[in-house]
Amino acid sequence: MTDYVYPAPKQFWDMMHNVSDGPIEFLNLICFYEKANYPDGREATGVEAYNAYAKAAGPIYERLGGKILWRGIPDFVVIGPQEHQWDFAYIAEFPSLEAYGELVGDLAYQAVVFHRQAAVKDTRLIRMKPNDLDRGFQI
Repeated sequence: MTDYVYPAPKQFWDMMHNVSDGPIEFLNLICFYEKANYPDGREATGVEAYNAYAKAAGPIYERLGGKILWRGIPDFVVIGPQEHQWDFAYIAEFPSLEAYGELVGDLAYQAVVFHRQAAVKDTRLIRMKPNDLDRGFQI
C-alpha cells in the first residue's frame, strides 16, 4: 500500500489553479500513527498529536472563514478494501479557494502543522464543490 500524507507539488498547484467560484469543501479521510512520529522524539499518540494540531489550527481556520461541516469516526468499510481502515473523517468548508490558499501560507498555521505531520500515517484530501441538498442523491 502507498501512503499519502503530503500533496504532490504538481497536484497541489493544479488544484489551486483550477479555480471555482464560491465556497469549496474538502473531504478528509485520515489514518493515524499509533505513536506520533515527532522528529524531536516527544511522546504522544497519533490522536493526541492530531488533537494538538486541531486545537491550534481551529482558530486559524475560523479567522479565514473555514469551518467543519461534518465529522465522524469510520467504524466499518462496507464497500472497499477491508485491510485499510480510516480513523477519522471530516468535511471542511472554506469560503473560497483563495481562503484555503491563505490557510496553507499562513505563518501561524505553518507553525503548528508539524503536529498534523507527526500524527498522520495516511490520508486522502478531496476537494469538492458544494451541492444543493434539496436534490437528495441527484447531482
